[in-house]
Amino acid sequence: MSTRQSFDKALIELQQDVLRMASIVEKSIYNAVKSLATQDPILAGEVIEGDDIVDEQRHQIEDKILKIIATQQPMAKDLRILITGIKIIMSLERMADHSVDIARVTMCLVEQRLIKPLVGITAMAKLAQQMVKDGLDAYVHSDPEKAREMCEADDEVDHIYHQTFKHLVNHMKMDSETIGQATYLLFVARFLERIADHATNIGEAVIFQATGEWQELN
Repeated sequence: MSTRQSFDKALIELQQDVLRMASIVEKSIYNAVKSLATQDPILAGEVIEGDDIVDEQRHQIEDKILKIIATQQPMAKDLRILITGIKIIMSLERMADHSVDIARVTMCLVEQRLIKPLVGITAMAKLAQQMVKDGLDAYVHSDPEKAREMCEADDEVDHIYHQTFKHLVNHMKMDSETIGQATYLLFVARFLERIADHATNIGEAVIFQATGEWQELN
């Protein structure tokens, strides 16, 4: 196998590693919100415990990338591919951290009746999950246009976040006994808004990989 073939093989394996990590993170986001909606402490516990797997994957992928850079000394687009890989796994790890944050809220509220249906929070979660899927699809195909389209969904997430914020604050004003739970739910909405921001960061990284230019889309 030539040096170039060996390098290309390493890049393909890197992409597969990133996608495996992303799959776990997507499931973590879904399960975290589901655990809250169903007030399931067992599912929340699985999300929290699974964070160690994500952290380990991040370190393994990072080590591979650094080894490739040290041994192959890539230039131009090859180097951008590796930098993009690092950017993406950093964003994925932060998403997983926020999933854990949501699961911990579940643990705090598990014995409480929810003050309102989680309509806004569920909608934000679905949008954020779709953004992650679309961002990774753009990454696989090195498609900057798809990455830009994905990032536009962040505006809708922000809109729902602000609506949810207002509704929860109104609950606090009308009934002081809801302040504790409403505050926790505000945290959840914020965590999901941040997950969408990290998905946007993935889109920005994909655009950099394809064009060599950084664009602020958040």
